[in-house]
Amino acid sequence: MTFDQIKQYIYQFIEYGSSNDFPTVALKLFEFQYNENHDYQKFCLSQGKTPQTVNDWKDIPAVPINAFKHATFSAIPPKEAQFVYMTSGTTSGIKGKNYHKDLDVYDLAMTSFFKKMFLSDCSKIEMAILFPTPQELPNSSLAHYLEVAKSTFGTVNSATYIDKNGIQYSELIKALRQSEAHKTPFALLGASYSIVHLIEYLEEHNLAFKLPVGSRVLDTGGYKNRSKELPQQEFYDKVSNLFNIPKDMCINMYGVTELSTQFYDKGNETSPSIKFAPHWCRSRVVNPMTMEDVAYNEKGILIHYDLANYNSVATIMMEDVGEPTQEGFILHGRTEGALAKGCSLAVEEFLNSKN
Repeated sequence: MTFDQIKQYIYQFIEYGSSNDFPTVALKLFEFQYNENHDYQKFCLSQGKTPQTVNDWKDIPAVPINAFKHATFSAIPPKEAQFVYMTSGTTSGIKGKNYHKDLDVYDLAMTSFFKKMFLSDCSKIEMAILFPTPQELPNSSLAHYLEVAKSTFGTVNSATYIDKNGIQYSELIKALRQSEAHKTPFALLGASYSIVHLIEYLEEHNLAFKLPVGSRVLDTGGYKNRSKELPQQEFYDKVSNLFNIPKDMCINMYGVTELSTQFYDKGNETSPSIKFAPHWCRSRVVNPMTMEDVAYNEKGILIHYDLANYNSVATIMMEDVGEPTQEGFILHGRTEGALAKGCSLAVEEFLNSKN
């Protein structure tokens, strides 16, 4: 398939396909990425895997996520990418990159699953965004994600309440009070650490709100040492109490720069919650030393198969600990100990394959 053909193939699958089609589509995408993505092909060959030898989607080679800091995973020349999303900085200063010729497939994947998981009961809602705009952070996939959410599903009163000076507390509080007075549902969306700052401000000023039925919160991204860290259950207890939003309307989105699809839970009455994937994604939880699936009630490393990531690599081994469930997976944070060692070995193997 050509680039345009695989793009259309994946677009149609996201829009009209079903989970039954996933294995066939995954193998076709693997063949395309093997043929067109030079660094990925080298990695696959180091694993002894080719489209001729891989007959099951579970056998598609999974690139360790840290490899994105050392290679160019793109079917198109990087200079042809209109959008390049980068990971947050590391101690080494090296950032992983995800190249996009355009965002047609990315935006379709985002809007269709966001609608299902966050706004299934309404078409539009007033949104307050607590994250910089794409103009301020052009290399942030989250900035684009939240801008698409606001422009597609936000009412005319929706706005971004953060800038280079921080959260615009006065303006945000005014919008929250108007939601209370007019009894119009309100949605607060942003990075988890921004919402923690908002919680601290409201507690310091003895402020709370009784937002109307239908109001909701979406947080994402964790804290990343940028605010006081709260245990998950305490975080959602505070959000629920401060805004009068039931915890089953407090949704967490899990996404990473290197992927093109996001995962959601169905609220946080209980945390950690189960994360769900759309039909064009599947996830496995494996022992990184053996790459075998772990049993239910056991923990391992997450591997995501994201077919919306058609220009890059669809199959990525994370550095996140997961626990498989019949419906999805539970996210348990970053790797440590033996699991971290297994991830490190995977990266080492990748770097050796580059030589």
